[in-house]
Amino acid sequence: MKKGKRILSLLLVLIMLFSMIGCQSTEPTSEDPAKTEDPSEETDALYTPGTYTGKGAGINGDIEVEVIVTENEITDVKVLSHNETPGVGDLALSDIPAGIVEHQSLGIDAIAGATVSSEGILEAVANALEQAGADIEALKAVKVTTEKETLVTTEKEVDVVIIGAGGAGLSAAVSAHQNGASVIILEKMPKVGGNTIISGAAYNCADPGRQVPQGIEDTIEKHYQQTYEGGDKVGNPDLIKVLVENAYPTLEWLESLGMEFNPEVFTVLGGLWPRAHKPVMPLGTGYVSTYMNYIEDNNSDIEIMLNTEATNVIMEDGKAVGVKAEGPEGPVIVKANNGVIIAAGGFSKNIEMRNEYNKAWADLTNTLSTNHPGATGDGIKMAVEVGANLVGMEHIQLLPLGDPETGSLAGNIEQAVENRIFVNKDGNRFVDEGGRRDDMTKALFEQKDAFLWIVLDSHNYPTGDVKNNFNETIDELVEAGRAYKADTLEDLAEQIGVNADNLVAAVEDFNAHVESGEPDEFGRTLYQHKMDTPPYYAGPRMPTVHHTMGGIEINTETQVIDTSGNIIPGLYAAGEVTGGIHGTNRLGGNALADVNTFGRIAGINAANNK
Repeated sequence: MKKGKRILSLLLVLIMLFSMIGCQSTEPTSEDPAKTEDPSEETDALYTPGTYTGKGAGINGDIEVEVIVTENEITDVKVLSHNETPGVGDLALSDIPAGIVEHQSLGIDAIAGATVSSEGILEAVANALEQAGADIEALKAVKVTTEKETLVTTEKEVDVVIIGAGGAGLSAAVSAHQNGASVIILEKMPKVGGNTIISGAAYNCADPGRQVPQGIEDTIEKHYQQTYEGGDKVGNPDLIKVLVENAYPTLEWLESLGMEFNPEVFTVLGGLWPRAHKPVMPLGTGYVSTYMNYIEDNNSDIEIMLNTEATNVIMEDGKAVGVKAEGPEGPVIVKANNGVIIAAGGFSKNIEMRNEYNKAWADLTNTLSTNHPGATGDGIKMAVEVGANLVGMEHIQLLPLGDPETGSLAGNIEQAVENRIFVNKDGNRFVDEGGRRDDMTKALFEQKDAFLWIVLDSHNYPTGDVKNNFNETIDELVEAGRAYKADTLEDLAEQIGVNADNLVAAVEDFNAHVESGEPDEFGRTLYQHKMDTPPYYAGPRMPTVHHTMGGIEINTETQVIDTSGNIIPGLYAAGEVTGGIHGTNRLGGNALADVNTFGRIAGINAANNK
């Protein structure tokens, strides 16, 4: 009996011993780090580690990114490929990926002036992270905040201070420096370029060297007459003369700085005559790159302060002597020894100002705009505070060719006025497509949904890789659903939802007038090729706010005039911030001639304290 008890006790001990050993075998040891992880941690991981790629829609096609993640961290975001416009999307391509990694968030604000590129990158990264098992909505909800250091006042002194780093401001900076001045440019946006860099870039001037070989007759006097009459004879004749007489010399000046233009001229929308020069570089990047190359070569004498918003012109004894601004690190005061130039652009993006001054159009509250986000009329307000007079503020230009979704000019398939027509949703023409911009837009507002289709053929796009005026190929636009392509007009009509008989009749009538050279029922006189060579293309367009003709009154020396008709000493203005040049309607192609010509003059005069 005792022997049986001993055996039972031994078995119990052995069972307990094995039980203890079994428990110990499940415990992690310091010698085996892989076994130290708590299995429950796997369910808390934010991502499945690895490298992922994703795509998002940029302004000129897909943006592809590569994203590397660990279980709990985004370690790298790299843009692999894109077709964004140089000088426009650059900040987005660099700053958005860096911001995502720094803040571990998709709640990054779009870069001002590069919204589409920013959103395309964010979309591509989200696509990649979704593959990694991420909670995309949670990442978008992460609030990105940046704490400012203690604010300090920055004080600087130069010969000339310029408000705005668009085309007018940059041209003024270069010409001022060429005339011996040190320069500071204050720019509220995070990048230079303003409206110039996103423009169609057409530059009007009479240019026999290019026009005569094309069989085009033109003169400075003709340019003057069309500009004056095209603005209903409201523009200041003296300012118009300065524009048309100095436009070609300014183009030569740009070329001397290294800018290149194509050898052929063309007629831009609302330009009324084939005198528009197209830069070799896309959009307005050629102008900005030309000026920036000069500025970078002379950066000891020309400084650009980005993210620095001018707030007031400093006056002493009735003279402009500097500018107050707000910078990233606090207040900025720049004293100007010789002059202050306001080149801050118009107010197309300021809905309140548009509605305050608008007299020609119906309510513009919900009308989109082609302009960059900074076109809010700040320079006009600062000028008024120091007694400047305003002229023509009620003259606001709308274009008939805005993108239906964004209002921008991107996606516009037209190449030259002579070789395309507009049709409404019924497939009928309704206006002289070579006429004034305001006339075309007014006629468009009378059509169903204020909507038109641009229609043209392969004379404009002999191959699918030919680009429009905004650096987009026709194949890219068709693939993205922003344009339509067909081998017959009937097929094109079906794709865009218009009456095929009407569209065919519209094209046949157009072709008949190309052959006869006679004006049609709308008074159209600008023709070149028949529309008879497939493939045919169509692109959708709607009205958009484009240019504000009114602004600060200046004289021919770009000196600002006060409400009593006197010059405000030391204060100059150039570009769309000014009024009185274009009257009620600006000719297409005159804006780039305006901002560069008057910017150049302002720089010369401010440098010389004239």
